[in-house]
Amino acid sequence: MTTFQSRRLAHVVGLGLIGSSVALALGRTGWTVTGDDLSESARRGALESGVISGVGLSEADLVVVATPAGAVVGVVNEILGVLGAGAIVTDVAGVKGSIVQGVNDSRFLAGHPMAGSELRGLAGARAELFEGCTWVLTPTTLTSPETYSALHGVLREIGANVVAVNAEDHDRLVAVASHVPHLLAGSLMNEASRVAEQDAVLLQLAAGGFRDMTRVAAGDPMIWPDILFENRLAISQTLEALESRLASLRQALGSEDRQSITDGLQSAARARRQLPGRALSSENMGYLRVMVSDRPGELASVTMAASELLVNIYDIEIAHGIEGVAGTLLLAIDAEQVDLFADALDTRGFQVVRER
Repeated sequence: MTTFQSRRLAHVVGLGLIGSSVALALGRTGWTVTGDDLSESARRGALESGVISGVGLSEADLVVVATPAGAVVGVVNEILGVLGAGAIVTDVAGVKGSIVQGVNDSRFLAGHPMAGSELRGLAGARAELFEGCTWVLTPTTLTSPETYSALHGVLREIGANVVAVNAEDHDRLVAVASHVPHLLAGSLMNEASRVAEQDAVLLQLAAGGFRDMTRVAAGDPMIWPDILFENRLAISQTLEALESRLASLRQALGSEDRQSITDGLQSAARARRQLPGRALSSENMGYLRVMVSDRPGELASVTMAASELLVNIYDIEIAHGIEGVAGTLLLAIDAEQVDLFADALDTRGFQVVRER
């Protein structure tokens, strides 16, 4: 069974904004954190500023790979070759499908924090970067409940809200939620910059809406090519869908179709107001005991069902060892969602016990 109770030794590979923030967040919660980076100046800066305490991998319990997406598979497989059986390796790349396919080891559980900053590198790193952010995990049939529970607990400890989806769904969904918005922000900013070359007053007219829409364009451009190329199919499909919407808007404007314009803006306003924003209160939790067998994919089925229903699993524990025939997961969730989630698991064939 994987546990971080007796030893809390972590190692972070890649000491940019996200990697350094992970190191700071772990350090703040009592972990001893070492790290490494291809850049000597990044290593030296992280050491001198106390982000990491050393550069050796040693015998880490947890390794977080924060390299560009295209390098993750190679780095992870190399690290797995020298780590012990009880260690856990995860990553933070914004694309998951190719990474999950490239690593075939039960010690690896791919992840992606939906967090960032317009600041870059070590200078922008902060321990609280992940507080309240969504951190996606993509468990597979290889993922044991022990591994998922241990990593889930660490991420909750640093303030993240953990959801689970499969890798292919992750890439399709983040194309809409993250990758394409970044491209659109960059395109809008570039167009505004072009117009401002002749009409400099434009940038003085930039109101809150423009600044909100283009804020992410100020982020580090060097991390994006790997992500975009790795997820190019889903991104291209999303761009095509948006092109169709823009064409319809141009047509509606040309024909002065007020109803179409109004309907589109109203539906967007309704959808925007429905974005999840309610934080889970630890003072109002309910508990479910879920009986699971040792069949591959059982844990993934439970956690992905939670994500589909927007049920936030505040904590997950193994009530007794999941070995042999069956075991029990103890899930802490929002009390208002206990019945919803229990019914959903019941329809999937799980035996569920509600604990009031």
